[in-house]
Amino acid sequence: MSRPLKIAIIAGEASGDILGAGLIEQILQRYPDATFEGIAGPLMLEYNVVSLAPMERLSVMGLVEVLGRLRELLKLRKKLVKHWVENPPDVFIGIDAPEFNLGLERSLHKEGIKTVHYVSPSVWAWRSGRVKKIKGTIDLMLTLFPFEAKFYQQHQIPVQFVGHPLADQIPLETDRTQIRAEMGLSQTTDIIALLPGSRAGEIDKLGRLFLEVAHWCLTQNSNLDFVLPCVNAERKTQVEKILEELPFTLPIMVTDGESRNAMIASNAVLMASGTAALEGMLLKRPMVVAYKLSNISFFILSRMVKVDHVSLPNLLADTEVVPEFLQNDATVENIGTALMTQLECGTETTALMTQFDQQHQALRKDASFCAAQAVLELLGR
Repeated sequence: MSRPLKIAIIAGEASGDILGAGLIEQILQRYPDATFEGIAGPLMLEYNVVSLAPMERLSVMGLVEVLGRLRELLKLRKKLVKHWVENPPDVFIGIDAPEFNLGLERSLHKEGIKTVHYVSPSVWAWRSGRVKKIKGTIDLMLTLFPFEAKFYQQHQIPVQFVGHPLADQIPLETDRTQIRAEMGLSQTTDIIALLPGSRAGEIDKLGRLFLEVAHWCLTQNSNLDFVLPCVNAERKTQVEKILEELPFTLPIMVTDGESRNAMIASNAVLMASGTAALEGMLLKRPMVVAYKLSNISFFILSRMVKVDHVSLPNLLADTEVVPEFLQNDATVENIGTALMTQLECGTETTALMTQFDQQHQALRKDASFCAAQAVLELLGR
């Protein structure tokens, strides 16, 4: 009888926690005695992952912000390398967080530990030279999107396109009326969901802006309500403080979690770029994407990025299907005007909804099952 699997795994933020939990669940279905340790969020912790550090320590936004915590992050990575070299796992799985995980994977790979990276870093968009280091760093890349797998195949890197778990979880159609009733929201007003991000830094950069956009939209249409879901109690406190400081009031519900329900309940969504944009696409909601970094981070990144779009609906379509406003373009009037246009279009934008539906079905691959299968095949299991 083979010994129990020992898996090292790290997720750096909420979206990685979702992926990690799905992957762990599928591995446990085949190997119930498998053990996991690393850095995990609340969903992964439900599967008894032994956490060696809190996930919040990796949730850093922007280049400059990372530099401010570089010493701490390097110290943590060194500690983890030492731990796993002395107590080797069967495989290390780094979920996203490429700046942290790829360096860790490189060190562990040199020690003969198999390494998997789940969620491709955006090498196809910027710093494409990283692909050379990735080639000698990992045994397997798991990608969420088909265009990423093609990129790695071109560079002879072992890769598996597994689809996206959100595409599996989210039904092809949702019931707005039912969700509004469950949340205690009006059935007669138009509702805009505001999703300024899950990190403290994102709320700092986008929270007030999104609320000012909401106020601007309200001056254009008084029959509006707003809902703003917060990922945890800390972010909710942060948002409520911003609301207290505003010189106006809003018809707004601030919720604990429920970001998906907030989008289902809405007629349109204003969101930060990231996984939320994919979720909005899968829910077939008209949306506007906005994002801000520190000026230095944006200056550096804008000269390195090689793609024309940043939001996943636009990247998947390879054209702008939802409006994007970045940095200085992310003004109240620009965002508000686009958001009102999206709101007026609603589900009547048949072409957009058809495209969203096609993209949804293309990403429905039973991702967690496929990812677990690929990892186990790598291990000869």
